[in-house]
Amino acid sequence: MSKLIKGIGASEGIAFTKVLLIEEVELDLTKKKSVAEDEIKLFNNAIEKAVKQITKLISSAIKNNLGEEKAAIFEAHLQIANDPSMTQEVITLIKTENCNAGYALDKVSKKYIAMFEAIDDAYMRERSADIKDVSRRMQMIIANKAEVDLSAISEKVIIVAEDLTPSQTAVLNKKYILGFATNIGGRTSHAAIMARSLGIPAVLGLKTITKDVRNGEILILNGQKGYVIINPTTEEINEHKTLLVEEEKTKELLKKFKNKKTLTKDNVHFELAGNIGNPKDVVAVNEAGGEAVGLFRSEFLYMESDQWPTEDTQYESYKESLVAMKGKRVIIRTLDIGGDKTLNYFKFPEEMNPFLGYRAIRLCLDRKEIFRTQLRALLRASMHGQLSIMFPLIATVKELKDALKFLDKVKAELDTEKIAYNKNIEVGMMMEVPAAAVIADKLAKYVDFFSIGTNDLIQYTMAADRMNETVAYLYEPLNPSILTLVNNIIQSGKKHNVWTGMCGEMAADHLAVPVLIGMGIHELSVSASSILRTRAQISQLTIKDTQELAAQVLECETAQEVEKLVLAFNKKVETC
Repeated sequence: MSKLIKGIGASEGIAFTKVLLIEEVELDLTKKKSVAEDEIKLFNNAIEKAVKQITKLISSAIKNNLGEEKAAIFEAHLQIANDPSMTQEVITLIKTENCNAGYALDKVSKKYIAMFEAIDDAYMRERSADIKDVSRRMQMIIANKAEVDLSAISEKVIIVAEDLTPSQTAVLNKKYILGFATNIGGRTSHAAIMARSLGIPAVLGLKTITKDVRNGEILILNGQKGYVIINPTTEEINEHKTLLVEEEKTKELLKKFKNKKTLTKDNVHFELAGNIGNPKDVVAVNEAGGEAVGLFRSEFLYMESDQWPTEDTQYESYKESLVAMKGKRVIIRTLDIGGDKTLNYFKFPEEMNPFLGYRAIRLCLDRKEIFRTQLRALLRASMHGQLSIMFPLIATVKELKDALKFLDKVKAELDTEKIAYNKNIEVGMMMEVPAAAVIADKLAKYVDFFSIGTNDLIQYTMAADRMNETVAYLYEPLNPSILTLVNNIIQSGKKHNVWTGMCGEMAADHLAVPVLIGMGIHELSVSASSILRTRAQISQLTIKDTQELAAQVLECETAQEVEKLVLAFNKKVETC
């Protein structure tokens, strides 16, 4: 009897073949009394060997045409392996406790992994996988053990595992690895990024798939809809063969949208941008035909450093992104740190609820020396392309005015020093606090653009933590309250000639897109992998039809009513 299990569709595609179950090699990481000198030698040897292995992986990534962005993942691994802070912490622990290297490395790496996993930002939370990958590699070297060599697989299989590290994913041969399914992981994990780059279907977050399936059993995997079917019936296999043919046709159709503008069926242009976390991510945005960068999360520069990044360090990073985008807009969000995003070199105050506390623009306006450094770097970099500055977590008109006033002060300092910058630089704000959304009409008088951060706007509006499974039912992008706020932001912006974009997950939601177009959104910023599909969807829409749809959904009382309307609308569009 077949069994369907739902997970997270991390890489589109359909596959069906037999399972190859990968069991993780067990390591003994318990604490043992050891000779510190010997363990330090073991640890240093592990670093040396890990660096050689990772360097080889970088060459392999380039050779296998995974692209610069994917090679950059392993460059980040090199930085972790050579990180002086982590290295020193491990050595200090070995010395002070006379413990074994494996235990010391495990304890220190878990500290950093926990720090990243606690972050309420999916992209940043998944960076913990980098630390896991590198520390696991070094622990295997210390224990003189080896993982299963996935590059040696020579028959068609779907891999099933607890998780796949970026290193493992990088060596997969799509000729034989038709897909993979894991217990853990999400759409922003490196395994997912690698899978999408290789074009290998993947379903992650299946929780118990390693227990539910046996080696050699037949598995159907649907990477778009996020499910697997164990021991499928002949009817289910035939159904998915048909879906596979349709999918291949869709892929071919999407290719034609790569180097085109994002136009509706009646020829109205909307800017389709990409979200990035560092300059290397620009490659994927350009490869997908992104028209801009709608969100550069600058906090990565701070979180990946062991001290406050200098003005010159930030300047070079911002400049690199602007040059790579070749004159297209790059919106850089100023430091959005605090809450769940912590730094190992700065102690945040103890708070009952850090998500509603000392963070983002609040921290910057309080610690102006930190804010000044970033604003100087941003302004200087503005000479190298179309840079826009965006302030996060603005809740009041006063906060916005204070931020703008300080920006003017920094501009004046650069003028005095005769340092060039773009005098007409665009300045905008994130719309993620419900209080700001309500007074959008007042805030619009002072900015050039709004960018709606739906991830936070939804959870703040609904008073529902999006990471809390018990209240997940309240996290509804199509809830009438959310749509009313979004519409108010867009209309308030129009009134004052302020354009509005959206950079949260909702921007790539196929149910939300026609509603947003109908409301008059100007820009959608999505992950690079969502650009072509979103552009294709927009090409089927007309302004008149979407405006009628938007008017209808704004009258709805529940998210379910909205979804029903949009599903009917999308079906009608597809059949036209």
